[in-house]
Parts: sequence; structure tokens; C-alpha cells
Amino acid sequence: MENYIEQKVALAVQYFKNGYNCSQSVFMAFADDFGVDKTMAAKISASFGGGIGRMREVCGAVCGMAMCAGFISPADDPSDKAARTANYALVQEFAEKFRAENGDIICRRLLGLPDDTCPCPEPSARNAEFYKKRPCVEYVAYAARLVAEKMSSGRV
Repeated sequence: MENYIEQKVALAVQYFKNGYNCSQSVFMAFADDFGVDKTMAAKISASFGGGIGRMREVCGAVCGMAMCAGFISPADDPSDKAARTANYALVQEFAEKFRAENGDIICRRLLGLPDDTCPCPEPSARNAEFYKKRPCVEYVAYAARLVAEKMSSGRV
């Protein structure tokens, strides 16, 4: 099980270092577990990077965890209130653990940006300076670890 967790964390980090955004990196690391092909996973999660469309709102890694929660604890029947409740509880559990470890779930605050940061849709260049000043890879790793731990525990 520990090997599974470390493999998923490493895969998410690899995706991020290969240029995928934070949300894509987390969700894509688990796509095979959910029966979703890599290309589809990248498309589904693309818009959630940079705090949702680079608006610096909810961290993309947290959004990636929330997408994974939809497969771990599905709520695909609108009449199944218990399933929706379980799904929301899992999302909240992930978010609270992430917040407890990292101090927040809001992208701009995690990055130390002012609240009035103007959203720019252009992605940052992925270079040595980016990786040196941005803690995003650690957030991706932590989010992937939380999902992998939940997946390997068998308890939802």
C-alpha cells in the first residue's frame, strides 16, 4: 500500500513537472484507477488549474482532489441524498486536511499574492525560476497523497 501511495504521489509530481497544471496533475495520477483515459482526464481537469481558470480561487490541487472524490464516493443519482452527503463529506475532509497542512485552500493566499490580484489567463512559464519560487509541486504531492491514502484505505 505504501508503494501505491508513493507511486501516485510521484506520478502527480511528474505530470506537474512535465507542464500539466496542478488540477490535471492530481486528477490524471488517478485516472487509470477510475477507468478514465489520460487525455480525457487532462481535458476534464484543465480548467481548474491556477485556482480555477487561473483566477487564484480554490487551489487546483484541491479541485483535483474533489474530482477524485467524485469517483471514490460517487453521487451520480440525483435522488440519492445519502450518496451526495457522503461525496460532499469526502470533499470537505480532503479540503480540511489540505488546509490544516498548508494553511489555506485558496490559491492566491497559498502563493502569498494580494487579494486584489488581477487574473491573467496566460499560464506562467515553467522554468527553473517558476519551480524555485512556487510551492505548487508540494501542494500537488500532498493532494495526491491524501487521495492515494483514501484509495488504499478502502474506507470512504
